[in-house]
Formats: sequence, C-alpha cells, structure tokens
Amino acid sequence: MSSATGPAQPPRALVLWFPDWPLVAAHLAGEVPDQAAAAVIEKGLVSVCSAPARAAGVARGLRVREAQARCPELVKVPADPERSAREFEPVVRALETAVPGVQVLRPGLCALRAPGAARYYGSEQGAGGAALEAVSRLGLEARAGIADSVFAAEQAARGTQELSPLRIVEPGASARFLAPLPVAALGDAKIASLLTRLGLRTLEDFAALPAAEVRSRFGAEGLAAHARARGRDPRPVLPRVPPEPLDRSADFEPGLERIDQIAFALRPVAEDLVAGLVRAGLACTQLRVQITDDAGGRSERSWGHPHQFGPGDAVDRVRWQLQSGGPEGAARHRTPWRSTGEALAAPVVQIRLAPERVDLLGRRTQTLFGGVDERLDHGLHRLQTMLGHGSVLQPAAAGGRLLAERCLLVPWGEEAPAGTSDLASRPWPGAVPPPLPATVFPEPLPVALFGDDARPLEVDDRGHLASAPAWFSPDPGTARRAVRSWAGPWPLRERWWDVEGSRRAERFQILDSEGEAWLLLGEDGRWWAEARYD
Repeated sequence: MSSATGPAQPPRALVLWFPDWPLVAAHLAGEVPDQAAAAVIEKGLVSVCSAPARAAGVARGLRVREAQARCPELVKVPADPERSAREFEPVVRALETAVPGVQVLRPGLCALRAPGAARYYGSEQGAGGAALEAVSRLGLEARAGIADSVFAAEQAARGTQELSPLRIVEPGASARFLAPLPVAALGDAKIASLLTRLGLRTLEDFAALPAAEVRSRFGAEGLAAHARARGRDPRPVLPRVPPEPLDRSADFEPGLERIDQIAFALRPVAEDLVAGLVRAGLACTQLRVQITDDAGGRSERSWGHPHQFGPGDAVDRVRWQLQSGGPEGAARHRTPWRSTGEALAAPVVQIRLAPERVDLLGRRTQTLFGGVDERLDHGLHRLQTMLGHGSVLQPAAAGGRLLAERCLLVPWGEEAPAGTSDLASRPWPGAVPPPLPATVFPEPLPVALFGDDARPLEVDDRGHLASAPAWFSPDPGTARRAVRSWAGPWPLRERWWDVEGSRRAERFQILDSEGEAWLLLGEDGRWWAEARYD
C-alpha cells in the first residue's frame, strides 16, 4: 500500500542485540575459558574480543601479532559462522516462549514486532523487559531497543548501557535519534566511505539529501541506506516459523558410569532421532555429539557418515567418543581406548545428539553408477565397531612439501578437516612436481649416498656439490649400488625465520644399478629415502 508520502511504515520493532556473540558462542561451545582474554580471528584480523582483552589494549581490526603483543595471554578462536548459528538456536527458542514472532537477522541479533508484544505485556517497557528476562534465565547478556524501524531499534540497542539494557525511542522520534550517529552505522563500508569523502559525516547530513538525488547517485542500495538514515527502514519484521527440533537428548539420573550401559539406554533416543528426520524427509550426514558428566565436564565432537546415519551408527559414534576419552583423543587417536565395561572418570548425566548437516532423504539413496558399494561400507563399519573408530582409514589430499605430508588419513566415514583441500591446491615451493612416486614411506628410511670420491655426499649452502653422486646403499648394512643417473639437488627451505622450526634440506632423484628409482632427502649430512618410484 502506498500514499503520497511513500510506502507505509512497518510497525515498530523490538531488537535484541547480544554483544560479542561469536565469542559468547565459542564460550558456550567450551572453546574459551571463563573470564579469559580471548578474541575471534577472521582473515588474520581480530573480529571480536572479550572485555579482558579490550582492557589489555586489543581492539577490533588489529592483526593477530599486534594483538598478541598487547596481550600475550590472548586466547585465539577461529571464526565459525556455523558455531554461532548453532549456539544461537537455543536462545531463539527460549525467547519465543516469552515473545513469539522472532526474526533472526543474524546470529546474535534478532527482531520482533513491538505492537503485539506491547499489547500482551501492557506496554513496550514490559515487552522489552520480558524479552530480556527470558534471555537472562539462560545466563546471557543482551541489550534491547524499540523504535519505529528495525535499523533505529538496533542502534538503540547498541547504545544502551549494562545497567540500563533497554532503550525506547518515542514514536516519530527515530530520525532525530539517528541524526548524530556517524554514517558508518549504516553497515555499508562502501557507501560510508563515499559519504565521508563527500563531507557527509553523520546520518543527519545524509538524510537531508533529496531522495531523487540519492537514487541517481547511489542507486537502489544507497536509497535503502537513505531510508534507514531517515528512520524509515522499509524492512518489515518477518517472524520465522519455528522449525521442529531435530536434536534429541538423553538425561540419566543418576548418571551412568559404564559405556555399555550408556549405549543400551541411548538406543531408543537414537531411533527417535532418525524417525524424526525421516518424517521431515531428511537424512543426517553429520552428527554432533555432546556428552556432559556430573562433574561439569563436556565432550563435544562432530561425526560424519558417507551415506546417512542410522540408529546404530549414532550409538556407535557415542560409544567411540566415550572410549576415546573425549573429542581430542578421538580426533588424534592418541588416547588409549577404554573397554565397553570399563568405568568412566565421571558418570555421564546427559547426551545430546544434534544433526549438524542434513540432506533430502531421496538424495541419499544408493547411486546406480559410482559411489561406495553398500556391502563394502557395511563391512568397514563392522570393522570400526569391533576394532575402534581409528581402525579403518581413508586417504585425503593435503598440503605440504614432504610427500608424507601430502596424504592425510582420516577415519572411514569422516571428512577431512576444513581447509584441507585448500591447502592441497596452494603452491608449495620445494614440493616434488608430478608424476609422484608410487611408494611413499610413512617415515623416511635411512640410506647412504656417496660421491665419486667415496665420501658421503655433501651439499653446501648454495646448493653446490663437492662431487657427483656415484654410490648408493638403501640400507647402511648392505652392499653399495652404483648410481646410473641422478637429478638435483632441489633445495627445501621451511620456516627460515624461525630459529627452532627452520629446516634446510636437499632432494635428489637417483636411478641405481638394480634399476630402482629413489627420491632422497639430505639434511645435516645424513640421507633418507623419502619414496621409491615403482
């Protein structure tokens, strides 16, 4: 509907803002200790930092090294949008119990229609207080603002203080409230930079421009920003339809101490989880398992599946996580596995199963051509069930200069860590070009390489040889073989700026008198066989 003055203004909005939410989400996920000086790092810069870190001089936009120089004890947390969204979902559900009709603008920021909530609670003050009280029951801090538009309400929430977390802008006063704010508040760095260069530094200066001139100069995006600056944000609040919860939890009172007992009690919960997914027409390919014990400890890990999770698969993942002593042990395969009848360090009081990645059920059927044979997958999973999660491994391409670093072994059904494929595609100066050797030794084998002067081959700092490679022994205790042909040396230089972690090595390709081709690595006067060309 429109009038002579333009489109009708949407109803007043109530906006809740959660300060430093990416860092709060990391804390809720158990990645940041309480009261720690911490920062979320995105693209090498500080994106969000905690109050102790700000007190030490850390600020948003600093490079990591500068932030660490100001605060040496800084805890770094990588940015993870999925973590922020996952931890924000319980907050939204709790908020909907008090004030329904929530629209999530982004994790840590949500909006509601103020008129309906104000009628229910008697006033806008009561509606905002009810929303803040629902959040405080979760132990979280939030700020609220109510104004004529979503943008103005967000700015009001951001301008509140800890002792007064609710700010209400009177009806019709949003433009006056926004006037002194800088143009950077628009949230569009490109438009804000251009306005600043034109001498328009506040929203009042920008709002004073005629709308027709703004459209012709800045386009549709500039016109929308102009409307926000005038307090007439055309964006309506679009409440979400609360999704049916897909996650399931099992609570044990009293806590269970044995893995076999936990697995038996969890089976009905896993069946209910899969049944709920089937009713929604979904299949889970990545499952997050959260285990809480009565001592307050929390073990959390994501598990993958090459096809889709069934009830038995979910129970197996929980059992493996318990046997491995937590997510760190399961991921690194260093912690000795517990038997199913062995008592845990502390009784488990809750297990939560949360689908983290789902797909349409029809897409997860067995393909006619290609893919993994169902019988093979079933057999490998049986081996994992009997021998442990790390008993069956599959290769994934990774990055590195050494050949052993370029192949990463991950448990069957799991995906390679995030960013592994990007590392594999990056240039690695000093890496061996294709074709690569067929046999790569997990650990380099000690060998002997001699020059034509019968002395161990040496390469100086400039890559010059004292003598040409003439004799080779694949085992220091075996007879020497003549070197028929060779190529090299190719320098391998790593972390030259780090005194302790730096590495200087040389590579050779040789063909010995037995017709075997080798890739050799020389370092500190010693030689190793890195791989063999079969």
